[in-house]
Amino acid sequence: MSETVISAPAKAQDCRVAWSETLTDLAGRDERIVAVVNDSLGSSKLDGFAKAFPDRTVNVGIAEQLMVGVGAGLANGGKVPFVSAAGCFLTGRALEQIKADVAYSGYNVKLVGQSSGVAYGELGATHHSIEDLGWLRQLGQITVIVPADSWETAEAVRWAAEHDGPVYLRISRMKVPDLEIANRSFRPGRAEVVRDGSDAAILACGTCVHLARDAAELLQAEGVSVRVLNVATINPLDEDALAKAAATGAIVTVEEAHVRGGLGGAVAEWTASHHPCRVTRMGFDGFRTTGSAERLFEDAGLTAEGIAAQVRATLSA
Repeated sequence: MSETVISAPAKAQDCRVAWSETLTDLAGRDERIVAVVNDSLGSSKLDGFAKAFPDRTVNVGIAEQLMVGVGAGLANGGKVPFVSAAGCFLTGRALEQIKADVAYSGYNVKLVGQSSGVAYGELGATHHSIEDLGWLRQLGQITVIVPADSWETAEAVRWAAEHDGPVYLRISRMKVPDLEIANRSFRPGRAEVVRDGSDAAILACGTCVHLARDAAELLQAEGVSVRVLNVATINPLDEDALAKAAATGAIVTVEEAHVRGGLGGAVAEWTASHHPCRVTRMGFDGFRTTGSAERLFEDAGLTAEGIAAQVRATLSA
């Protein structure tokens, strides 16, 4: 299928490249690192890793449950396994193994959901991965991270390799621009301020963060000051950042995921219990039709204009 670019300028990049290059570099310095895949070397961008480390590349074939079990076994033996597959199959087909073999056991497995969200647009609902955040954030042992760009992807991979515990990294195949934020530092569990504002807050993750930034710029031209947060870590949430966002009185969450259970669900749960305010959730709701990822984004209002319109509606509610 063709590569999809979501509202991306010339410098847009495929985050899978950053993921694979970073993992290969780390493996050159840490013999414990192993890649486990489900016949997905190409789509996981791990051909270079396999060439450099053939004895540390485990291809189990199309057997996702086995793949997660093998990862758990390797972790139990002192390795640092990165278990990589399309997000829809990794989290859908092997959810029981993720729950029992990884989360419940607390094994040091790094789960990497590739081509997440609706990146496989034309392949339809069976290949969309919009439920994964809702499924995995229930498993409290797993740190759930949704990088917003190539820089954050590389930093998240480095952190995951050093972290002792299960991690889920959600990597998109859709090209996105790197966020232009001064003095960036990756801090799991901490939201990143993309731009400040006081009238409302947009909380976004992954491929939607640069769209949220663009929406805030549109609103700024109208005199509406909007705070934009990159909430890369879905579990655990940055409660301090949520409190500051709720203090504006209006929050819009934006994600390439199901509106129930993911970032929007988590924010709605927290604000209802700790700091009630107006919360509108943007994303996908139910099975999506077959079509390009760009069209699916537009249908859901996941564009700068669509997000700006939702902020206006939330403020006027």
